[in-house]
Amino acid sequence: MKNMNQLMKQAKKLQEDIARAQEALKDRIVEGSAGGGAVKIAMNGHREVTAVTIDPDVVDKDDVETLQDLVLAAISDALSQVEELTASELGKYTRGLNMPGLF
Repeated sequence: MKNMNQLMKQAKKLQEDIARAQEALKDRIVEGSAGGGAVKIAMNGHREVTAVTIDPDVVDKDDVETLQDLVLAAISDALSQVEELTASELGKYTRGLNMPGLF
């Protein structure tokens, strides 16, 4: 029974460490870009867009589709970076554990 109590304490500490790491991701910002930096999307580790920057040179009222494509590409790039950041930060705690749905 002593081992079970120790195991439960370790599990609780791991859970608290993971929760702190997840919360800290909110303060981590990544920047996705497209069109050679013409469109930039800043996103935090909670997948919230915090800023959008668009170079005026890519704004063409006769070609809105290109701008839309660039925005989508920059968002996709930012999301990919957030996934890598999340895996890196939370992977420290979950290596070797099979915990579906954690990320």
